[in-house]
Parts: sequence; C-alpha cells; structure tokens
Amino acid sequence: MNSALKELLQIRNRADDGSVKISGNDPIYSTNFKVAETAAGVLAATGVAVSDIWELKTGRRQTVSVDTRHAAAAINSHSYLQFRQPDGRYQAKDDSPLAQMAYDIIKAYPTKDGRWYLPHLGIKHLKERVLGILDCEMSMESVAAAVAKWDAEDLDNALAEANTCGGIIRSEEEWLNHPHGQALAAQAVVEIEKIGESDPEPFAEDGPALHGIRALDLTRILAGPVAARTLSEHGADVLMVAAKGIPQLKKFVIDLSHGKRSCFLDLNVEEEADRLKELVKEADVFSQGYRPGVLDARGFGPQELAALRPGLVYTSINCYGSGGPFSDRGGWEQVAQSVTGISHEVDTPPALLPVYICDYMTGYLGAYGTMLALAKRAVEGGSYHVKVSLCQSAMFLQRQGRVEYTEEGMGLSQEDVAPLQIDSDTTYGQLRHLGPVIRFSETVPNWSRPTPALGGDKAEWLEMG
Repeated sequence: MNSALKELLQIRNRADDGSVKISGNDPIYSTNFKVAETAAGVLAATGVAVSDIWELKTGRRQTVSVDTRHAAAAINSHSYLQFRQPDGRYQAKDDSPLAQMAYDIIKAYPTKDGRWYLPHLGIKHLKERVLGILDCEMSMESVAAAVAKWDAEDLDNALAEANTCGGIIRSEEEWLNHPHGQALAAQAVVEIEKIGESDPEPFAEDGPALHGIRALDLTRILAGPVAARTLSEHGADVLMVAAKGIPQLKKFVIDLSHGKRSCFLDLNVEEEADRLKELVKEADVFSQGYRPGVLDARGFGPQELAALRPGLVYTSINCYGSGGPFSDRGGWEQVAQSVTGISHEVDTPPALLPVYICDYMTGYLGAYGTMLALAKRAVEGGSYHVKVSLCQSAMFLQRQGRVEYTEEGMGLSQEDVAPLQIDSDTTYGQLRHLGPVIRFSETVPNWSRPTPALGGDKAEWLEMG
C-alpha cells in the first residue's frame, strides 16, 4: 500500500477494506521527494473519508481510485488556470512583473554566521515589515547584502517579534532535534480532538456526501482554501469570509474558490463580528488559517465557538502547528520547507521544491480531518478541533522516502492535463481549470457553482433543499 495512505488510515482508526486503488509512481517532477505519490496517498485518504460518509448515508461503500499523475496536477492546479482569449483560445496569465520579482526574491541567503536564511517577502504588509527590519530595498542584491549582516538566530527572532516571518535553513536532523520539531514529531499529521459534547447529527439522506453541510472558510492563499474547496467538491455549502481589502493573490482566489460563495465581514467591526457568530450558530464547519491564539483573542476560538454551536467541527490550518516554541509564529510554504530540512536537502545553495506541496497537501489533509470529524459527529455526537500545519505536512513528505529523478524540468505537459480540465463561466470571464481528480464508483465530484467574485454574496446561508 502507498505509505502515505497507510499512515493516514491509521488516524481513521479503521482497517483498510481494499477499496482504494492508486496507480502510477514518481518521479513526475524534478525532485528526489515523492511529491506525487505522497499527494496521491493524501487524495486517496480524502476519498476514503468521502466513502465513509457515503456508507453512513446509503449503507454502501464506494471504490476510490487516484492516478498519481492526476495527483501531481492537483498539487499544482493554479498553473493550469487559463482564461479565454478574444480569438477563442485559452491561455494562462503571466504573473505581473512585481509579483514575479517577489517570487524570485523569496529564496535563501547566506548570513553573517555562515548559515542560510529565507525571509518571506510575498505579501505587501509583511514585505514592508521585513524590508524595514533588514533596512534594504526590494531587490535580490539588496536583500542578500542585508541578510549577510545578521546572525541567523538574531534575524529569525527579530522577524518573529515583528509578526512577520522567515526561516533558518535547517537539515532534517537538526529540525527533528529542535524543540519544535520534537513537539510536532510526537503528534499525528492530522490531529482530531474532541472538545465538547453534543447529540449525533446524521448526514442528509439525499444528495452528495456533504449535502446539507455548511462550512465557513476564513482562510486565504492556498492551504485553507484547498481544504474548503474540497468540501465544496463533495456538496457542502461553503461561505468564504474575509475583510474587504485584505491582501489576496488573484490567481489563487480564482483557482481555489470553485463551488464557494464569498462575503465580506470585518471582525474589527462589532456588528460584523456579531453577524459571523450568527452564521456560526447554523454552521457545521469553521475553518480558519490564523496563527494560534489570534482568533481566541477575538472571541472566535474553538472552545467558545463549540459552546456557541455544539457539534461544530473547528479546523485550524497554520504553518507551525500546535504546541512547541514556534506555535505562535506565522509562516508560509517557503518557510515550512526551509525550517524542516526540505530546502537543505533539495540543493546547494538551498532551494525550494518545484510545486507548493506543503500548501496543497495541508489543505487536503485539513479536508480529510474535517470529514473524519463530521463522520464521528454523525455517529457519536460531539464538537471537534481538527489541526493541520505546513510543517507537519513537510515532515510527512520526508517520511515517505526518496526517489531518483532523470532530468531537470520534468512535469506535466498541457496534453497531460487537458483531459482533467473543465470550463467555467465566471465573473472573471470564461475559465478553463483543473477539475476534481479523485474517481469514485458511484458519485462524480463537482462544483455546483463557479468561482465567485470576492464579497459578491450575502453573509447568509442558502436555504436547505
């Protein structure tokens, strides 16, 4: 059995019934890490969770199949987002010069004490804080010169104290000996904690697996949106909630919002925070991507919301996970790869993987844990806290072993991906994008509505139908 799937099924606490098939293997991308096989195992696990729910609804299990090449596409889905041109052709939009410059600058630089450090400069307000601490301009040469003046630990602490982020490049061994690495190693890659009592809530008998499930999505930029998009893929009513004007990356918003609705609510405005709590009272899932403690301070922590809505599944998605000395720090994909040892192993100088594997995988793991918790609620009742993180996902990937790849620049061609793409008519125009890639014996995952305009919907639930 795929080793990633085997580990994830242990979290499910139920013997494998042989209903899962994974075909294909790495290498697909130019990396020694088994990114596609690991992703296939994660996707297969989400399929098993869907099948568990389907069995509760119908008494029948489904067979689940995942092609590893399709999984490789799924962890790079934003690359296959295309817009219809006036001549009828579909074409991807290049990143703006400023955005491309930011991506290029987010890399590891040598420090004064002979280490390597990656400062994160991808989001406007974070970038400004980092540049302020480094006292430099937004160019590779200027950042390199500024980082070279710092010892790695001093720079890491300075950025953390300023509520921005970066990461010291560590080896895997060094990370596993670090107090935070040790804390994460003692936990499951998906944590599911019962945090309250409530009556069982069976699933609706009709419709897709998650028909009748209402999910609030308070996440952005990759991992969290992937989790909520996955719930939508199987029939949940997903309502994205964000403050107007909060920094977003457009291509990720478009690609990761299929099937969802979107509203604006600002938690700094009392009436709007109150409205969110009203929505929570009728929700089944509350998914959030803030640093630990941030929402607790605003009255939206797991215990408070579980008291407000007994039976709630509260899903937390962040960089460093729960427990350990770094748990209150923010972070992104590049930071997780840096601190856990992935970047150290990829190349010299340290480099990043060719795909955002930690982000995508964490999103799918969040959906997996959420669906397992909903299934437990259906039978046993209870409120649950599901916890996943980018660093845990990085460590999970490392546990799956290595493979030799044959050449640089490997990947999927447009011809490989075309059969997996679907068309959507959206407020952004006619789109062609990756569709769901897990195959089931009875049901066909799909998104019931196209990706929405941000803030284009009311802050209310759809009528149950």
